[in-house]
Amino acid sequence: MEMKKRLMLELRNKKPGEVKELVLDNCRSDDGKIGGLSSDFENLEFLSMINVNLLSVSNLPKLNKLRKLELSDNRISGGLEVLAEKTPNLTHLNLSGNKIKYFNTLEPLKKLPHLRTLDLFNCEVTNLSNYRDSVFALLPQLTYLDGFDANEKEAPDSEPEADGLDDEYDENGDEGEEDDDEEELDEDVVDDEEDDEDLDGEEEEDGVDEEEEEEDDEDGEEDDDDEDLPQGEKRKREHEDEGEEDPDEEDDEEDD
Repeated sequence: MEMKKRLMLELRNKKPGEVKELVLDNCRSDDGKIGGLSSDFENLEFLSMINVNLLSVSNLPKLNKLRKLELSDNRISGGLEVLAEKTPNLTHLNLSGNKIKYFNTLEPLKKLPHLRTLDLFNCEVTNLSNYRDSVFALLPQLTYLDGFDANEKEAPDSEPEADGLDDEYDENGDEGEEDDDEEELDEDVVDDEEDDEDLDGEEEEDGVDEEEEEEDDEDGEEDDDDEDLPQGEKRKREHEDEGEEDPDEEDDEEDD
C-alpha cells in the first residue's frame, strides 16, 4: 500500500491536528521519500516509518512536538541535518538497519539538544573502531546508545517484561501456597461432613433398632401375660381386644 493511502486510513476521519501517534510501517514510500505527511500534524509526538524503503528524510514536514521518530530498516545514508530544523524537540531516534557508514554522517545530530536515545543497530558505522566512545564524544547530550549508556549500563526500560515476570512469579508462588492451604482446609471440611453424615446415619439406625426392640418387648410382655392366664380368660381377652362379646355371656342372657 502506498504511504499516502495508508496515511488516510490511519486518520480514520480525524483531523491531522488531532493525531498524536502515527504508524506507517511496511507501506511504500513515494520514490524513497515521505509522502502525504504535512505540517498540519502539528501535535504529532510519535512517528513510525519502519521498512518503507526511505532513501531520505529531506521532505519531512515541520513537527515541533515530535519526540520519537522510528526510521529503522530503511536505506537512509545521510541528510540528517533536516531533523534539527524540522524536529527540534526530538528525544528518541531509531536509525537501525540503515546505510550509515561514517561518524560524520551523525554530526548534524549535535543540533538536537534534547536527543537522549539513539539506535544504530545493524548500521555499518557500528563496525568502526571505538564506535561507542566516538559517538558519545560526538553527541554529548546522548544518554543511551543502542540501549546502553557510556558506562555499559542498560537502559532501565529495555527489559520491563523480565522485571514483570519476576514479580508475577513471586506473586504466583505465594498464591500457589495459599491455594494449597485452602485445598487442604476444604478436604478437612469434607471429611468432617462425611463423618457427621456417618454418625447421623448410625444414630438413625440405632433409633430404629431401639424402637423395634421396644415394640418387640411390649409384644413379648403381652404374649407372656396371655400365656399365664387360664384358657378361658385368654379367649375372653382376645374377644375384648377384637371388640366382640364373650359367647358364654350371650348364652347366659338367652337362658335368662
